[in-house]
Amino acid sequence: MPRPKDLYNPPLQVIEFVDSRRGDDERGPAISLNRAEAVMRMLTDGELVFILGPTRKELAPVTIDDTIPNGGVIVRDVLGVVVTDVVKLVKPDMDHGPAPARTVIFG
Repeated sequence: MPRPKDLYNPPLQVIEFVDSRRGDDERGPAISLNRAEAVMRMLTDGELVFILGPTRKELAPVTIDDTIPNGGVIVRDVLGVVVTDVVKLVKPDMDHGPAPARTVIFG
């Protein structure tokens, strides 16, 4: 039986990986997904999320792109994530600051 938080945060498949280079206009970690997926997860354009990959997690801003199909994401400059990986997005708790109980992310 799925947990309640899994009902609005199903995993996403990486359909493209962008590796930026020195001199590119846009560099650094980022994740792009379509508007329907963002609304389901209560995410807005520019909001920070943790990308939970198979080997590590990374904090990155969200970019809304309606050309991306449902269930897919485009990841830029996140090490340890490759095309066909399955990732989850988790909103960090920025209101309460770090605490031992809140530093563990349950995917």
